[in-house]
Amino acid sequence: MAKKEKEVIAHGDKTRLQWTWHLMKQYKIGYVMIAPYVLLFTLITVIPVFSGILVSFTDFNLLQMPNWVGLDNYINLFINDDLFITAVKNTMIFAITVGPGSYILSFIVAWFINELTPKVRAFVTLIFYAPSLCGGIYVVFNYIFSGDSYGLLNGWLMNWGIIDSPILFFQDVKMIMPTVIFIALWMSLGTAFLSFIAGFQGLDRSQLEAGAVDGITNRWQELWYITLPSMKPQLLFGAIMSITNSFGFGAIVTTLCGGIPTDYVGYTLSHHLSEYGTTRWEFGYACAISMVLFFLMIGSNMLVQKMLSKVGKS
Repeated sequence: MAKKEKEVIAHGDKTRLQWTWHLMKQYKIGYVMIAPYVLLFTLITVIPVFSGILVSFTDFNLLQMPNWVGLDNYINLFINDDLFITAVKNTMIFAITVGPGSYILSFIVAWFINELTPKVRAFVTLIFYAPSLCGGIYVVFNYIFSGDSYGLLNGWLMNWGIIDSPILFFQDVKMIMPTVIFIALWMSLGTAFLSFIAGFQGLDRSQLEAGAVDGITNRWQELWYITLPSMKPQLLFGAIMSITNSFGFGAIVTTLCGGIPTDYVGYTLSHHLSEYGTTRWEFGYACAISMVLFFLMIGSNMLVQKMLSKVGKS
């Protein structure tokens, strides 16, 4: 009897399941409208994720039936695969530098652009956002950092007498990491940047006036106690996009360095995943790598959400 009373909620004598079914029938038009998205999301995201988890515990080459190996793939990753450790280290370096760096840079640039007049703001926003849209921007960076005297940066440095011979920015093991990190930061003003612009534009001016009445005396207090709390949805979205892009940094390294970088400097989990998934066709092992990358991203997102929950609190 106690169990039945626990199931009864404050909607007449209907149980929770009955009340849920009642609401679904009441709002059936809404459920019909979101059904295509739910179906596509399930097919494209949910099923592949769960399939990847299962395949990661198998030995699978796509030509034969999967062979269950349990935790062998994960044990080999962390104990026997030296390149995996290198990939994790480089991936975390990129994530720690490019992720927060691009996030902060996007917010600061959006903050300053928001102070401009509407016409100037639209033009400057396009200028800053354009590199993330145009794949041809890599041609520009390849010209700037070209490893010969015809490269723009090398030409300037040699003309100024700073260097005697060209620097191989994409081949020198000391220059690969800082160069690609700089380029990634420059190209990071993408979707997160636009979400911050939208957040600033949607800020209720009456809150600023109320804050001034309540004792806020400078722009920093206004930013911390009013602007940031009002922009929490945009801040969270921007954080997720920045983290996701920083963990998928391998594509930029591949484009600029032409495949596997010299001495595996800049070699990331994306490279390791591609190596086993598309070259060696060891899909079970590749799925194990992808699961490590997936849970690293999930953990980072949870950490960022926890940090953002403290924004605006004294």
